[in-house]
Amino acid sequence: MENNDNNNKNVSTEAKEYDFRQAEERWSNYWQQRDMHKAEETTKKPKKYVLEMFPYPSGRLHMGHVRNYTLGDVVARYNRMRGFNVLHPMGWDAFGLPAENAAIERNIHPETWTLSNIDYMKQQMKKLGFSYDWDRELATCLPDYYKWTQWLFLKLYEKGLAYKKRAKVNWCPHCKTVLANEQVIDGKCWRCHTPIEKREIEQWFFKITAYADDLLKDLDDLDWPEYVKAQQRNWIGRSEGATVRFQIEGTDKYIEVFTTRLDTIYGATFMVLAPEHPLAKELTQGTELEEDFNAFLKAITLKPEIDRLSTEKEKEGFFLGKYAINPFNGERLPIYAGDYVLMEYGTGAIMAVPAHDERDNAFAKKYHLPIIPVVVPKDGTKASEKGEDVLFTDYGTLVNSGPYSGKTSEEALDLMATYLEEHQLGSKKVTYRLRDWLVSRQRYWGAPIPMVYCEKCGMVPVPEEELPVVLPREVDYMPGDLVSPLATDPAFVETTCPKCGGPARRETDTMDTFVDSSWYYFRYADARNENEAFSKDAENYWLPVDIYIGGVEHAVLHLLYSRFITKALKDMGYTHVSEPFSKLFTQGMVTLGGSAMSKSKGNIVDPDDILKNYGADAARMYTLFVAPPEKDFEWSQQGLEGIVRFLRRIWNFYGKHAARLEGVNSANENVEAHSEWDSKALRASNRLVYRVTSDIEDNYRFNTAIAGMMEFLNEITEYDDKVSSAVMKEVLETFAKVLAPFVPFMAEELWSTMLGNEPSVHEQSWPAFNEELLEEAQVEVAVQINGKFRGTIIVPNGAPEEDVKNAVLRSGSFTKYFDQGYKKCFYVPNKIINFIV
Repeated sequence: MENNDNNNKNVSTEAKEYDFRQAEERWSNYWQQRDMHKAEETTKKPKKYVLEMFPYPSGRLHMGHVRNYTLGDVVARYNRMRGFNVLHPMGWDAFGLPAENAAIERNIHPETWTLSNIDYMKQQMKKLGFSYDWDRELATCLPDYYKWTQWLFLKLYEKGLAYKKRAKVNWCPHCKTVLANEQVIDGKCWRCHTPIEKREIEQWFFKITAYADDLLKDLDDLDWPEYVKAQQRNWIGRSEGATVRFQIEGTDKYIEVFTTRLDTIYGATFMVLAPEHPLAKELTQGTELEEDFNAFLKAITLKPEIDRLSTEKEKEGFFLGKYAINPFNGERLPIYAGDYVLMEYGTGAIMAVPAHDERDNAFAKKYHLPIIPVVVPKDGTKASEKGEDVLFTDYGTLVNSGPYSGKTSEEALDLMATYLEEHQLGSKKVTYRLRDWLVSRQRYWGAPIPMVYCEKCGMVPVPEEELPVVLPREVDYMPGDLVSPLATDPAFVETTCPKCGGPARRETDTMDTFVDSSWYYFRYADARNENEAFSKDAENYWLPVDIYIGGVEHAVLHLLYSRFITKALKDMGYTHVSEPFSKLFTQGMVTLGGSAMSKSKGNIVDPDDILKNYGADAARMYTLFVAPPEKDFEWSQQGLEGIVRFLRRIWNFYGKHAARLEGVNSANENVEAHSEWDSKALRASNRLVYRVTSDIEDNYRFNTAIAGMMEFLNEITEYDDKVSSAVMKEVLETFAKVLAPFVPFMAEELWSTMLGNEPSVHEQSWPAFNEELLEEAQVEVAVQINGKFRGTIIVPNGAPEEDVKNAVLRSGSFTKYFDQGYKKCFYVPNKIINFIV
């Protein structure tokens, strides 16, 4: 910003260039020395808890970080000026795969790599002027934090919400660890996109399913984007339906299915079991089908789950040689094992209704099984045809359904469920897509799970007073195959039983990094408490988070887990809130070349380069101005330079007036206008405050707030020389306050160097606006003659029709149209007057 701008209007030749480097260093030191961003510990002030999702310290900041944290910083600074006690903390999501993999690639210990990145990124944040309360800084990889993560694990274990079981899990062969269901996207690892494999292993789970109903119901009251809430609803996947028992012919065994479409049961023509279903093996055992079925089972288990569930892939089945009986009509239904049915979903068995389900339809066609329509559209039209049969998947009117024919689907569902319950053949039931959260990982860089195993006492939790179970540094941290690196360290593994004092071994899995981030917002409220995770008083004052800002990619993972942990902590009496984040704002990505910035793609804009060449204020304002904050935007060097020119115009405008304002007393909101130009300037300033305040309050429309600043500067420069010094100082002070949350360094310079004020502009109150001054004193009214536009006239705002009419008739611009007078006149107040002549 140090080059001359010859296009600037009314620039004083004596104004000094703005030295952003010197100013940003000076004010950054000033803020830190005065602890200006520290939240007050005890106060009767109303609070605002402003939080951005903390970063993985696996590298430097990127422009996406800059945008995210600038959004939060504007909100924090604005609310401090409004008189709130603001908690605006920052920390580091420091455990987990990103940091560990980066360290392994560089042959550096994960701790060394992580802590060095934290130090570097922290300095970048300070240079960008982010107003964090660094006294509350935390890093999830440090013992003083993960001690309490382990405490949380123990509390969940005590309440039966943490348990261990042998189960088939999602294994990423590249990351060499298991993944929760939420971390598998389209059958691939969410981190490295490697296709996952199914492995069977003993693992730790959190019982998130115990809160499925609450997690679903409470979404309605959250001020969150609807698409985020929709993703969570879909993931929780509540289904109302019924269980039905189909007896296996010639036996006393049953196949139980869950269906949401009981109205289609008369159209069931076969049954399908998951190949892994115990009954599938049992029905073929000791028969001539056993060997072929075992080969089929082996082949199916190697197929990715995404392929098995796909409607596009060809279905594979195996007839198990047995039949089931439909409890409604007594029909014999052949029993198949089919790849498109999974043991993890529902009961691992389905009734197949090929006329009304797409995958059943494809399976029936392949194996030449009957397709019987039993539901038709209510309006009597034909369902859309696919091949030779009719496939109709909506609700409708029943046909071919015995006594239920002619009933609507809705009527039949209730009647059929009653029949099941009366005859003890099934019952109404609610199921969920949500599965328990798998939290154990076979990796080194994570919080150790605080459990031990004793031959005499079994599984025993580590006593709270012995926490933390410290992650050893000197260990071979390279990942193995289904074995945690901690298992190779005898000094860690070998311990004594907390119950009997005999020999025992420690749990060697570590916790999923999402456990660390599922509760960190509680710790910020009381970050230096050595005796408890957080005090009741602290959480009662600060929680919930008032505004949480971060990427939509966490809609199902972090956000769902955090909601679960909060609800569990409330039930255990540790918090008064049932939801952690009152308002959620999801910012858009910063792209370059049409895709998200990424080192691997080589399309990175380094914030350090921007800071060096243009300064923090320019970087901040550009990321805020270029697009609505919830939308993606494409990085533009030209756009950045446009913001630099705007900031230079502001600086030069203040510089032009600085000399004449020396000695002028600090203005106040009651300054009087002594001329038309004073009045115009005060009205423009008032409109600016109203515009920026409204835009911030209305879902953070920072881009339009900055556009309002540009419009204000354009207007005021048209008549600034005619404005009195007292009013000009009032106007410039107001503008500096409005700028402060957006460009905090320059605002300080304008306030102190240009206007001669003290103390910090950030310690001033946010300016108020006057509703009455928002109305213009005069308005421009369009004049029409016989409906044709002939010009405009300036009249007082709200002038009555008679006054406007007389003003037009007296004006020399319109007299030629009224030689013969006029017949009628129509007036739209403050807008249009139309004469019929």
